[in-house]
Amino acid sequence: MIRVRRMGRREYRSVFEEMRGYTDSRDAGSMDEVWLVEHPAVYTLGQTGRRDHVHAPGRIPIVATDRGGHVTYHGPGQLVAYVLFNLRRRGLGVGRLVNRLEQSVIDVLADAGHEGVRRPRAPGVYVDGRKIAAVGLRVRRGCTYHGISVNVDGDLAPFRGIDPCGYPGLEVTRLRDLGIRWTVAETGERLARALVRGVDTRWSRLPAGHGRAGRGGDGGWESGRAAAPAEPFGDPAGGLEGTRAKERPAAPRAGCEA
Repeated sequence: MIRVRRMGRREYRSVFEEMRGYTDSRDAGSMDEVWLVEHPAVYTLGQTGRRDHVHAPGRIPIVATDRGGHVTYHGPGQLVAYVLFNLRRRGLGVGRLVNRLEQSVIDVLADAGHEGVRRPRAPGVYVDGRKIAAVGLRVRRGCTYHGISVNVDGDLAPFRGIDPCGYPGLEVTRLRDLGIRWTVAETGERLARALVRGVDTRWSRLPAGHGRAGRGGDGGWESGRAAAPAEPFGDPAGGLEGTRAKERPAAPRAGCEA
């Protein structure tokens, strides 16, 4: 089952610590969740990130984090979808989850008449050679946190202060530049639907107020399926799925952002 939480705008550090806390406290009955968040401006450094990839941070804070990958920017006008999934229970390898995250963005873009593609060895989704969505995960105790970010209508100038994903000169884009006039909230709804469909066979709308006590009390989609047979944890190469683009394996801490 998956619960979708709409968290609004939240400071990065507090959400980061909440993700870690939720993951560490999970038991066999804990529900999988997707958190839809928008952050104030922040640069985050992944475990392979280097400070020399941050050239001109200005007044934007830099936060070291435990996700895979290098440096990225989060800020207003960007959607971040954090995925807190029990991989063993879902029978998912990390590579399969990365591809499903990317595929959810590809599907949403296709609904708006645009083609999103992957790049070998550069996780994320690209449109006309520019990056619009980025993936970064951490696996802990067999469960994931962090997730995928999508540029909606925010200011892209802060990306010029870094080497996004460790690539100097990597160009980025946003939905607004493609003529897509969705809000961050609307993008989150569309992405959550696509993501839930990608990892579950059934889903249903929950009423507002259906949430974990003390954890926001927000509505969402709750979905369920019979438990899939568990595969060896961390097998990134097996059985990658998708419908619109050729998929590729991913490393266990795949991606560079989110």
